[in-house]
Amino acid sequence: MRMAELYPFGETVAIGSNTFTAEDIIRFARDFDPQPFHLDAELARQSLFGGLCASGWHTSAGWMKCFVAFWTAECRRLAAEGIAPPKLGPSPGFTKLGWFRPVFAGDTISYSVTLLASRELATRKDRVLNTIRCAGENQNGEPVIRFESTVLEFV
Repeated sequence: MRMAELYPFGETVAIGSNTFTAEDIIRFARDFDPQPFHLDAELARQSLFGGLCASGWHTSAGWMKCFVAFWTAECRRLAAEGIAPPKLGPSPGFTKLGWFRPVFAGDTISYSVTLLASRELATRKDRVLNTIRCAGENQNGEPVIRFESTVLEFV
């Protein structure tokens, strides 16, 4: 089964959520984005954000964490129903990344994916390139992240 047969174009699918704790925000920032407003609650209060907030890259990694768990469960579900799940490969890249609001300690971000387009590769008829919109919103329904990604599918 192909992605485009499984998920109608334009239909948004919830893939999971992640709550960002102060400890997680600081740990991620220490390793990958050591800016003061990600590392120190007092310095963050004095910043334009007004409080400790997650790196945008942390927010992006939260999407990937949820997607991998979602896709693993989806493959199991399809197999249990006797349906061969789409064989997804790596992503050749993404575009249109936007971080719209800070993600503060205690925020829960709900992530989603929407299939936008699907096309066979001209030079590799055994591969399809899917374009997906990846998004997340906070517990108040406010968008915090959105980007478009491409993902290979082997057919």
